[in-house]
Amino acid sequence: MGIGVAGAALWQPAPLQGLINTVRGRLRSTRTVDQVVAEYGPAVRARIVPAFQTAGVAHPPPSLTLIGLKAERRLEVWAPDASGQPTRVLRYPVMAASGEPGPKLREGDRQVPEGLYPITFLNANSRFHLSLRIGYPSAEDREHAAAEGRTDLGGNIMIHGAGGSIGCLALTNEAIEEVFVLAAEVGIQSVQVILAPHDLRGRPVPPVPDGAPEWMADRYRDLRAAMAAYISPATS
Repeated sequence: MGIGVAGAALWQPAPLQGLINTVRGRLRSTRTVDQVVAEYGPAVRARIVPAFQTAGVAHPPPSLTLIGLKAERRLEVWAPDASGQPTRVLRYPVMAASGEPGPKLREGDRQVPEGLYPITFLNANSRFHLSLRIGYPSAEDREHAAAEGRTDLGGNIMIHGAGGSIGCLALTNEAIEEVFVLAAEVGIQSVQVILAPHDLRGRPVPPVPDGAPEWMADRYRDLRAAMAAYISPATS
């Protein structure tokens, strides 16, 4: 699992941490989301509440938007300020990556999805420390697949902690603690995820490669329109 960039490479910057995560997962195979929040919440709040205060955003906020940028290998956390204006509060480097630009089409293609997705599950017992499951494939993904005769779309795409990764977003363990606790406190029904090939707020929509699905052009236009709301002085 890992966020797709150019080439079909796989980075594993922290193999030891991945092993530690696996051991921890086996030792803590029955902990709940509430237990995770109780365990990590105080330290997480001490680290992130100052950023919320600086941004003029309530903590916890009423909603969250997570923006994953594949080329930049970055995850941004946005929340509305008192006037409802989306404001970037946090950002994290993506630590492991695989795949290339373009949406996920099938199991085993190593691609990170591109599109608009919910968070469907918080995994307190992930072998990658903690994880949030992205709601891929969406209804639109399934519709395109049915029209094209694709049946094995893959799934179980996560934002998770340190370790090797194929098709997901791998953060540091400290970063995933922050994102996990935030999502738990906000409620996953109020968290949306935008996954884009690159930052469409400052760069043009990428051309659709030869042989790619025709709907990719529409998907990229939709992504650019969705990201247009997430521009502020903090974007740079």
